[in-house]
Amino acid sequence: MIDYILLFIASFIANTMSAFAGGGSGLVQFPVLILLGLPFAEALATHKMANFMLGAGSIARNIKSKDIDWRFVAFMALTGVSGTILGARLIIEVPADIAQLSLGIVTIALGIYTFFKKDMGLNAAPKNRDLRGMMIGGLGLFLTGVFNGSLTSGSGLFVTLWLILWFGFDYKMAVLYTMALVGFLWNLTGGLTLLALGGDVKWSWIPVLWVATFAGGWMGAHLGHLKGNAWIKRGFVFVTLASGLSLLLK
Repeated sequence: MIDYILLFIASFIANTMSAFAGGGSGLVQFPVLILLGLPFAEALATHKMANFMLGAGSIARNIKSKDIDWRFVAFMALTGVSGTILGARLIIEVPADIAQLSLGIVTIALGIYTFFKKDMGLNAAPKNRDLRGMMIGGLGLFLTGVFNGSLTSGSGLFVTLWLILWFGFDYKMAVLYTMALVGFLWNLTGGLTLLALGGDVKWSWIPVLWVATFAGGWMGAHLGHLKGNAWIKRGFVFVTLASGLSLLLK
């Protein structure tokens, strides 16, 4: 019973933070699964199978938003899902320590960069929506999809920042798209791919994780509506730096 209570609290906090800042739920949830005794591969598959409910919770809060461009949603789905499938297949072929060290350094650098770019993401400034811009943007989403399929945390943060820097979204809309696509579709695809490849899932923990993850996704999205872009940016910087340090210390 204590394990289930700890799972619920850790998952709710992690996913509230993630849905508010635009990623990083694996920073808390994945290490807890390891601490509770799951081996790495089983913890990763369990985390992915649970975490698509993060996106479901965020979608439930934002589904009536008139600002959503469903054509862009389809574009993110097509470009990212293929990368996620590839990433899930590569997880057993890429040295995890090298990948995590490199990603940790890059993630911290992005957090520092974001901190000093005071006006970045506070206001929408649409750009790169022509064919060339969409092709380059799609390549970026594909590569972050690979990260999403193969690593435990950080990919959502990269997608959020890419949507801001390349496509000119503000933080609120970038996080909304990240949670809908990365949080829901990409995580679900990654989990199912790992399952199809023979990954083990701790199914007895999944119901608790689903409830906590959905509730956290809804709460984080709600807080984003209440606080606005400036607070979301502060949350993004904090989660990015914390995620980077976590990857370096693993």
